[in-house]
Amino acid sequence: MIKYIGSKRTLVPTIVEVVKAFPEVSSVIDLFSGTSRVGHALKRAGFQVFANDHNAYAATLARCYVQADREEHLDSVQLLLRELERLPGRPGYFTESFCVRSRFFQPRNGERVDAIRERIAALALDPELEAVVLVSLMEAADRVDSTTGVQMAYLKQWAPRAFNELQLRVPDLLSQARCGKGAAFQLDGFAAAAELEADVAYIDPPYNQHKYLGNYHIWESLVRWDKPEIYGVACKRIDCRERKSVFNSKPRAHTALRRIVESVRAKHLIVSFNDEGYISRDDMERMLAARGHVLVIEKDRKRYVGAQIGIHNPSGDKVGRVSHLRNREYIYVVSEDASRLDLPYHLGDAVQQPLAAADLAARTPEDRLSAASAGRCRAPRVSDDDLRCAVKEALAGGGWMGMGQLHQLTGASKPHLRSALVGLVSEGQVERRGRKRGTKYSLAQQDTASGDGHESTAAGIDDADRPAREEDGPSQLARFQEPS
Repeated sequence: MIKYIGSKRTLVPTIVEVVKAFPEVSSVIDLFSGTSRVGHALKRAGFQVFANDHNAYAATLARCYVQADREEHLDSVQLLLRELERLPGRPGYFTESFCVRSRFFQPRNGERVDAIRERIAALALDPELEAVVLVSLMEAADRVDSTTGVQMAYLKQWAPRAFNELQLRVPDLLSQARCGKGAAFQLDGFAAAAELEADVAYIDPPYNQHKYLGNYHIWESLVRWDKPEIYGVACKRIDCRERKSVFNSKPRAHTALRRIVESVRAKHLIVSFNDEGYISRDDMERMLAARGHVLVIEKDRKRYVGAQIGIHNPSGDKVGRVSHLRNREYIYVVSEDASRLDLPYHLGDAVQQPLAAADLAARTPEDRLSAASAGRCRAPRVSDDDLRCAVKEALAGGGWMGMGQLHQLTGASKPHLRSALVGLVSEGQVERRGRKRGTKYSLAQQDTASGDGHESTAAGIDDADRPAREEDGPSQLARFQEPS
């Protein structure tokens, strides 16, 4: 698939696992489909997918990867691509715009794109078949471009891949999903939320000011083949100035997403967002809680390639410093009862609140470890104070435990857990023995019995320090970090 700043390549396995965890699910709406990487993976997993995006290039990708089925189109696509591969290059709009007036492609490859695209237009193909052929051409051009992955600018020096020959390949077509044929739509997000209906809605809106039309204007022009007026060094389509998304506006993004969340016609929701977005994690959780219980899965990942390369002036000299090179990606899972989702252990058990201290203390260490290894006894991401409390409760049964055992019982990341243990040891509440990998922890003797001038609990913790119990009222938010 094409290089894409909003690609969910690393998140796709997790998203598919979450969809599989919902009970009795057969259909999914991909409301902002982009490259259709998520929709393609869900189709492969057998779900009926309804993919939507308002940009023409993205709707074409969805028509290829979600709607078109391999058994129906493979033979025709192979014949067409062999014919198109033999066409000699002929300069036209594409070459003039993106090889002469700008330097996105080598002219010989631009001329072949012109010739192939004109032939596709002349054939007046069936929409699904045309989409597959256009995606083949788009991906072929993407493999020989000279960019960092976005089309806001081209590289000062030619990228090595730009010297390769343009080559058409059959896209990765899938057979029809067992739950039914998918469909692609080109609606704005609000219309799609109101009109489409499925068991699950996957919502991945633009996070901030980055505009997908401006970042991928060449693909929009290639698919539409409307040969628009262009402007600027990057030769953008003139309508990049006019077609704007409300999600790229900081003052309007929150209201826009709330409207989507309130109107989308699905029982379960999955929302992708990250810590560079206009909507904070707390605001997102409050917004989504109106639709059900919320589980948050957090992933750490590299920022887009432009951030890795750094900041350069027009002369190509590196200037300034990039503030950070990694992001936190959040996958928000919303369901009527998230605690019943059968998620794999490595994602964290979908409980609604920290395990009650009394429940944890009532089990033997062996029982607790057995439950944890089966993925049934993980506490969500908690504050430092709550984690310290959870560690002491885990140690309440007596005996010595290692970092791995405590990690399983609390569900906290090891750095977070290690910090809590250092504090507890320094305060004399927890004892430590051994070094490095052989280190074990146990409650300090004075914390396991009363008689020191105050009434202690089973774990030596005042009631005010305990995690909330069930009788304190249900929480709608559960936070998880994947184990480190």
